[in-house]
Amino acid sequence: MKDYTIHPSLKKKMPVVDYGKGVYLYDKEGKRYLDGCSGAMTASIGHAVPEVIQAMKEQAEKVCFAYRFQFTSEPAQKLSAAIAEMAPGSLNWSFYSNSGSEATELAFKMARKYWLSRGEDTKYWIISRQTSYHGITLGALSMSGNIRRRMRYEPILHKFPMLQPPYCAHCVFKKTYPECDVYCARQLEDIILQLTPKYVSAFIFEPMIGASGAAIYPPPEYNKIIREICDKYDVLMIADEVITGFGRTGRNFGVEHWGVEPDIICFGKGVSGGYVPLSGITVSDKVYNTLKEGLGTFAAGHTLSGNPLATAVGYSVVKYIKDNNLVEASRVKGEFLLAEFKKLKEKHPLMGEVRGKGLMLGIDFINPKTGTFFDAKAGVTEKVVNYSFANGLIVYASKGAINGALGDAILVTPPLVINEEEMKELVGILDKVIGEVEKELL
Repeated sequence: MKDYTIHPSLKKKMPVVDYGKGVYLYDKEGKRYLDGCSGAMTASIGHAVPEVIQAMKEQAEKVCFAYRFQFTSEPAQKLSAAIAEMAPGSLNWSFYSNSGSEATELAFKMARKYWLSRGEDTKYWIISRQTSYHGITLGALSMSGNIRRRMRYEPILHKFPMLQPPYCAHCVFKKTYPECDVYCARQLEDIILQLTPKYVSAFIFEPMIGASGAAIYPPPEYNKIIREICDKYDVLMIADEVITGFGRTGRNFGVEHWGVEPDIICFGKGVSGGYVPLSGITVSDKVYNTLKEGLGTFAAGHTLSGNPLATAVGYSVVKYIKDNNLVEASRVKGEFLLAEFKKLKEKHPLMGEVRGKGLMLGIDFINPKTGTFFDAKAGVTEKVVNYSFANGLIVYASKGAINGALGDAILVTPPLVINEEEMKELVGILDKVIGEVEKELL
């Protein structure tokens, strides 16, 4: 069959996926792949879960689509209640979309509507961070600090101000924690004052950096300092939990590791486990009530936002996570896998920092001769990802954490249902692959 599909690489022939089961995917040639990154940190409960397929079938037999301006639906109501139960503090109100990029743009628009409802129409700046990724649509990409993904679209993006990331292992300020007094967080106050607070709407951040920085996370005080600064200058705090939400890091949401409550949470990926396109935002009582009493509307969605089929599937996935205690499982399995990676690090000089929480783990690759990252032209990340794929393991490329150029790393984020035998298989393949790459490079 001639393939007229446009793929990310127009020069590469893609294997044709046939089916999935648990943590494995199978192509049309019968080859098996261990899904070591849940596709794109998405297939959180594995493939072909009967309970989800049944929920999808039952809802499809009722109604798949109803327009949100005309109806609400029971699946949407049930999912919103389930998210309110999982989310921290007063984050109780959800609005749905279809992708993570849409979710972060919804947060951007919700923040704008919040300030308009308060009669403060000058507040529009969104502050974000370098080495961040909030999505590929133009608004989401404008908020992203991923230089590699921005570069071709730079002329048509908004020029939002950005902090440096909390990357202690390679601090751009050449400071050392804790003597630095967490300067990377306190930098937010400087930027707000430079812009003047009356123009600043919100600060958006990933609790753990995903695609751009392979599970980089901040020192303990960081997020609390950010929260205090946002409160001091009346700035909304937006947590991009598209990757870190719904148990990925061993907590319901990533921010819970630092005991902070944002004003808005963006979610996606794990909320539907990849079974359908689904994402959204959850907002605090403060934000919701201000909007309700002010403008009284929030019509920022898309045609398919919050449709009954997608939200029915989302509810079944969230229920499956709860019924099978997968949040705690993520924490325990993540500790096991992180310990195994640290053993590999002792064996392989190519491996740099190994880090993560729950089943969101990152591995840096460094040149042992220099103690620093390889030149980007060496293609270390590509080699590890491609050799892994050839050996039946899928891992996620994360490159360019240092100024968009330097920094080779991978994300390892398997489905939360992975068992010990499967984790050992994953580690064994990585052991082999890293050894092969070392022979080639060193």
